[in-house]
Amino acid sequence: MKDFAISDNPAVQKQLARLGALPLPKGTIGLATITTLLDRLGNPQDDLPPVFHVAGTNGKGSTCAFLRAMLEAEGFSVHVATKPHLVRYNERIRVAGELISDAMLAQLLAEVLDVAADLPASFFEVTTAAMFLAFHRKPADACVIEVGLGGRFDATNVIKQPAACGIAALGVDHADWLLQEDSTAPSPDQPLVRIAFEKAGIARAGAPLVTQSYPSEVEYRIAQSADAAGALLVMRGRQWQAACTADGIAYADEAGKLALPAPSIPGAHQADNAALAVAMLRHQTALPISAEALAKGIRAARWPARLQWLAAGPVTEAAGGRAVLLDGGHNPDAAQALVRYLDQVEKPVDALIGMLGAKDARSFLAILAPNLASMTAVPIAGHDHAPLDVLENIAREAGVAKTSTAPDLLSALENLPSREGGTVLIAGSLYLAGRVLSANRDWPD
Repeated sequence: MKDFAISDNPAVQKQLARLGALPLPKGTIGLATITTLLDRLGNPQDDLPPVFHVAGTNGKGSTCAFLRAMLEAEGFSVHVATKPHLVRYNERIRVAGELISDAMLAQLLAEVLDVAADLPASFFEVTTAAMFLAFHRKPADACVIEVGLGGRFDATNVIKQPAACGIAALGVDHADWLLQEDSTAPSPDQPLVRIAFEKAGIARAGAPLVTQSYPSEVEYRIAQSADAAGALLVMRGRQWQAACTADGIAYADEAGKLALPAPSIPGAHQADNAALAVAMLRHQTALPISAEALAKGIRAARWPARLQWLAAGPVTEAAGGRAVLLDGGHNPDAAQALVRYLDQVEKPVDALIGMLGAKDARSFLAILAPNLASMTAVPIAGHDHAPLDVLENIAREAGVAKTSTAPDLLSALENLPSREGGTVLIAGSLYLAGRVLSANRDWPD
């Protein structure tokens, strides 16, 4: 799946066009190309501030947001790499607290693309190399880096000695890549165990590998990976505890107990992501972190397109002024989190759903459907989205009373079954979420 990033800066757009022309990875993914590319660039990944490396199926981006906010609350300058971007490619690389400038982005992409000219480098490998260069060249106190795909063979997994690694919630996603037959890996017949193996591939000798709690067979597989790598396993329910309620987080580990506030980011699951970030910072030794900074960071963290209520703008105006809830979740676990939140919103809920063709739309909509008064299938411009009639049929079979399709977002909003009261939900893809934020002139900073 290509990203088709665009920019209104000509210098950046020139490099994004080159980037977009690169082939997608084929066959088995691996680290050979990114290793060669970084070696040609002087191995910038080996000379970085302390790195916090985060993998997972759901929640890894939010965990990164909490890590950043907590570290900044302590007064540290933080580099952050997350993906995908929602509106501007620059969102992927935050340099010392600020989105990478157009000038720096254009220069770094040009440099990496030139060096990679004779390599079978992908969009993701070039992006990762540019990120490492940016973080190497600009001073900061810490790096927070989100894993893109899996962990074991993700392009970011060349970091030799992270300050801490974390694994957020696990589920089955990217099955075409992560459940390939591999004699060195667990069988894809146990998909969640195999996913755990791939995510735990970020473990490093001597570094804490901090995790959530999972089914016993998954925890066993992660423990095996941590042991093989020589990592220090720090698992929720064992080395750390967190009781999360609407009132706050009661956190505990061998160093003591903390009473922490509830996150400002909506959704009960965000407290779990915040607790994981707390555990990562409490079990690393590279940077001091106070309880006050942890609490302040939990309150300060923001993460767009995750249960985000849209501000006034063209999208909400087209929805007749109704409350519009935006969520980029696209797999069954994300649907479950969304359903829990929908219990609190005003009814009826009219949904606009767009999903990439590679996603499991049937499972996603089966979970969501009982909470919807209507569902309109919408396209995701510039991406290989699921056919609209297929989404409509799935929703109808799942029991949604009113289903339809629309050629674009604006048409869907203007033809909602309800025009007053209730909630408009737009969900199914982070790429769709990016289109919505852009249309509403609500650009992530």
